[in-house]
Amino acid sequence: MTSDDSQIPDSKSLEGHGRSRTTATRVLAASLALTATTFGVSGCGSAAAGTLEGSRLELPVTGGTAVVDTASLAVTAKTGGGRELALSAPAGGGLGKPGPVTRTGDGARWTYPAKGLRVTASSERGRLRITMRADRDGSVSWPVTGTDRGASALQLPRGEGLDVPVRDAFWNGGEEKGGLDGSSVDVGEGLSLPLWGYSMGGGKGGAGVSYLTPTDIGTSLRFASTGGRLRTTAAHAFDAGEGTRDYEVSFALTDGNPVAPATDYRSYLAQHGQLGSLRQKIRQNPANGKLLGAFHAYVWGDARTASGVGRLKRLGVDRMWLGYDAGPDPMNAAAVRAAKKAGYLVGPYDTFANGQDPKSADSPTSVWPGRVYPDFCIRKADGTPETGFGGRGCYLSSRAFEKAEPGKHYLADRTRTMVANGADSYFLDVDATGEVFRDHARGHEMTKGGDREMRLARMRRLSQNLVLGSESAQAWANQVLAYDHGSGTPAADGLWKLEKDRKTWGGYYPEKAPGAFFKPVKLPTELATAMYDPKYRVPLYETALHGSLVNAERWELSYEKLPEQKTDRALLAMLYNTPLNYVLDGPALAKKGPELAALQKYFSPLHRAAGTERLTSFRWLTGDRSVQRTVFGDGALTVTANFGSRAHDGLPGGCVDAKLRTDTQPRRLCPAKATG
Repeated sequence: MTSDDSQIPDSKSLEGHGRSRTTATRVLAASLALTATTFGVSGCGSAAAGTLEGSRLELPVTGGTAVVDTASLAVTAKTGGGRELALSAPAGGGLGKPGPVTRTGDGARWTYPAKGLRVTASSERGRLRITMRADRDGSVSWPVTGTDRGASALQLPRGEGLDVPVRDAFWNGGEEKGGLDGSSVDVGEGLSLPLWGYSMGGGKGGAGVSYLTPTDIGTSLRFASTGGRLRTTAAHAFDAGEGTRDYEVSFALTDGNPVAPATDYRSYLAQHGQLGSLRQKIRQNPANGKLLGAFHAYVWGDARTASGVGRLKRLGVDRMWLGYDAGPDPMNAAAVRAAKKAGYLVGPYDTFANGQDPKSADSPTSVWPGRVYPDFCIRKADGTPETGFGGRGCYLSSRAFEKAEPGKHYLADRTRTMVANGADSYFLDVDATGEVFRDHARGHEMTKGGDREMRLARMRRLSQNLVLGSESAQAWANQVLAYDHGSGTPAADGLWKLEKDRKTWGGYYPEKAPGAFFKPVKLPTELATAMYDPKYRVPLYETALHGSLVNAERWELSYEKLPEQKTDRALLAMLYNTPLNYVLDGPALAKKGPELAALQKYFSPLHRAAGTERLTSFRWLTGDRSVQRTVFGDGALTVTANFGSRAHDGLPGGCVDAKLRTDTQPRRLCPAKATG
């Protein structure tokens, strides 16, 4: 990690090259956690444990004072500039009469006897931490956010990230129209980062609030349009069997920049030793370095042969990650050797999550030796197996595999077979996603949290010798992965419905060019708006994790899959310093290869220079948000993208300018005109 990752920077502090990375920060961090910790407020200038008057508990935090109403859990703050902000309304449904409040060395503690809750409040590293521990199963609806009159926009880490004006008519609509009203999301499963945030308009100076939920399993976030304004309420289920009797939320009042919640979360990860470093991963396995500058592509037919690799190289493509499915015709050793010689990474698609009867399995990845199927199937409370993805077989228990691995080596043997052709990378589907399971099967019982731990253990082993990637990687997996496919995509529910329409989306045939990957699709207007309208997109994921792993879009959403979004997706990729993801067969390579080569030629030096850096600044340059700018590292790379139709400061619409620290003039790309 970089030296200042554990600090909370002003998210506008590096808009240009000449400004110091020590620019004064203006972040009020208020963290709600479940266990009291050593008190220490960086930047507050005092080690005092605050004051308590009746039910009003004041605690010092960076940038001002946080106030907790111990009777209702309403939270407010007063900034150093004198602005008062509502961070949470009282808990929904009430908490009952609180017990006596007891001062502690770092804050206070109290109870809500009717709910069986013990609560502590303290300040840590400039954050207010409030903790809840339940002595019985139940739930709490809190914090209740977006209620401040100045709340102007909601930040939501759906995929890469969204910034939603709270009065926006589209987002205030219901799910059936692509909006958020009346919907809810499982924080542990449906968000790429365990956070959300609000920007506050009005008042003097910018302000915003970030909410982090490290105890994301068992936590959900509900959206409601109230008076034409989006509000959000978190809910946590206390469940002993699920291991969720503790609840933690984190608030951070910031300068109002839309990526500030992710800036705070990156600092949180660094402070807790949970932030990975791509530089360190490259030192440990130099092959990881070949991700820098590489586009990604799943190859089919002739594109997965040595000849196909040679065609890419002759086009001038200097770095690629090439993946292939686990069908009957994988890349052979000759093709892998050609790819390595070209400077490319090669890796199979695999999954440890699915098991089927070997006699009728529809994929080699679902066939396991002995009695892995059905003995390793995850079981529900009633003893029935957890049906696998798409109604295929069952989901397999990560704990069953971990218990068996020392003696049976099922996973090691599988991996050894898959890379016998010399592959140096691996794409392990499912493992890093938010969907985890509780297993009731006798002998390999586990909670959802335990499932994460087991998955981390096996990914950590794989990453020692292979360039490891997974699907839609969540933050908890960032230290063991070098790349992921999926967290770059702000997938809306309408996408899954569309993908099930095989006539429109395409199926898994023909074998060498499946329509699901190759057939171009026109997104419905609502879905296109929800996923790809640039005025709503912000790089939350990159702000939190750029420089830890390389993030791309989902493999079924290749660059050519959505023709109408190509220009915007290319601009977003360059702006966020993330690679494009393709699918290629022989005909696609012949037709689109020159365009791919031109785009990759532009991207490669930018990503080589900044792929290991943090994203230090994001801002809009125009009121309509059509022109956007990012900065990486201490000015290592500055990128300006114009998503509009009119030129801005000489930058034409539909084009991007990038400037490395050593450049005297910006490098320009207009994706619609990109050719070999």
